[in-house]
Amino acid sequence: MIPLPNQSSPRSRSGRVAVVVGNPKPASRTLGAAVHVASELAGRDPDLVVDLADLGPRLLDWSDDLVGGLVAEVGAADLVVVASPTYKATYTGLLKLFLDRFAGGTGLRGVAVPLMLGAGPAHALAPEHLLRPLLTELGAIVPVSALYVLDCDHDRPEAYDAWLAAARPVVRAVLAPPLLEGVS
Repeated sequence: MIPLPNQSSPRSRSGRVAVVVGNPKPASRTLGAAVHVASELAGRDPDLVVDLADLGPRLLDWSDDLVGGLVAEVGAADLVVVASPTYKATYTGLLKLFLDRFAGGTGLRGVAVPLMLGAGPAHALAPEHLLRPLLTELGAIVPVSALYVLDCDHDRPEAYDAWLAAARPVVRAVLAPPLLEGVS
């Protein structure tokens, strides 16, 4: 579980975990993979799961209150797994539509984990070279390497095990309260 700091601290974190999935197909393999990664990193189910396929044309309406609220919630999350299938060697336009709503440098204020699924190994560097820079541009801390999972392995926990073993302690350390908090 993500350790929660002393709630009286002005810099304390809420421990909120979010998942954002940019697959145009609702309830996709990408969604399952993202929820799995978030749950494994946090030690519990995510607080918020945004399946962008469910929002459809609302993503194009910048005055849409529901989408604006989701942007605010995701932006305030302490841990967010941002996932997409690989389309034309990159993340989907659906995900880009949503992420375009976040302010540069301050829109994502927590830890982000880039995750992409793809049909073959040819695009294995896509999440690291394309999605990770976008998340850092939006202000997220991305302390671990991006994760790429083959579509055929999306439902096999062992496909995630080595990455999780390396990422879990790093993410939890970054989310832990500062060691010297409150020390004068």
